[in-house]
Amino acid sequence: MFYRLMKLVIAPLLRLFFRPEVVGRENIPERGPAILASNHLSFSDSFFLPAMVTRRVTFLAKMDYFTGRGIKGRLTAAFFRGAGQLPVDRTGGSASEAALQAGLKVLGHDQLLGIYPEGTRSPDGRLYRGKTGIARMALESGAPVVPVVMIDTEKIQPPGKVIPKIMRVGIKIGEPLDFSRYEGMEDDRFILRSITDEIMYALMELSGQEYVDLYAADAKKAIVEARKQVAAAEKAAKAAEKAEADKAAADTAAAETADNPESPERPEKPEKPA
Repeated sequence: MFYRLMKLVIAPLLRLFFRPEVVGRENIPERGPAILASNHLSFSDSFFLPAMVTRRVTFLAKMDYFTGRGIKGRLTAAFFRGAGQLPVDRTGGSASEAALQAGLKVLGHDQLLGIYPEGTRSPDGRLYRGKTGIARMALESGAPVVPVVMIDTEKIQPPGKVIPKIMRVGIKIGEPLDFSRYEGMEDDRFILRSITDEIMYALMELSGQEYVDLYAADAKKAIVEARKQVAAAEKAAKAAEKAEADKAAADTAAAETADNPESPERPEKPEKPA
């Protein structure tokens, strides 16, 4: 129901206001399972791609989007379900395995699975190192991986912006990548890394983004830490400036006292009559 609503209402609105230019739509298989591996620039990526693709696309979305309270929480959950997103716990460990199984279940039903190999949005528009979960899914399901890049979506809705800017965006879809030559090697971490790097290279070539051999989550932590250090330095500088100003004021007051050592005499009280 929700997905049909997205196709009937949200998709036409996205086409009307943002006029997405889609290149390579024919590279998405007409039937059978496939993994759409996309770069991730904006919150809106998960809505543009499903809206522009004829077949249903299911994304693995973090559980937080589906557990909000109140009217806003329910509307957010309904909105994400309408976009074809599946709630999963991505905190790591057994949760990562649960996300993997959820993705394999989608592929097992011969559907399209959308994945962001970077694991999170790019903090600065560059392309970051991919996580190997996508390689495991590709090998265990036998599904081809279709590289997809979003273009300029970070400009219409950067992090923290609620209302998107109206401008044209683009989607490029590359030729499917076949990893059947690695069949049965899903437990080899070197093979998984090699496959993941090949996917990221395809995304880099397709998007023209600068590649950074670092996980996006780690880059975000480094940026947050750098901002904290800058804020601390600015706070220390302001404190030092205030201390210097206070000292200057105290020195000025001391100098004025030195130039006028005698304070004004107090008027004598009249003597009491005998």
